Amino acid sequence: MDDAPPQPAEAARDTVRCSACVHYFITHDPVFPYGCRALNFKSWRQPMLDVIEASGRPCLYFLPKRQGGGPGGGA
Repeated sequence: MDDAPPQPAEAARDTVRCSACVHYFITHDPVFPYGCRALNFKSWRQPMLDVIEASGRPCLYFLPKRQGGGPGGGA
């Protein structure tokens, strides 16, 4: 019986992607191209990977983007 906590790569497979989260943004910084507004940081990789690596858990700030709307389809 293996009760070891999941490794970051394993946890990432079971986690939603940052690109589906309202807090995710592209920084346009070539060194740190991805960002998370909820946790206020930029990263060279998807922010969820840093969160999983630091906490061993999926991001608790994930909030899915609203579906639909399309171009110019505001509120």
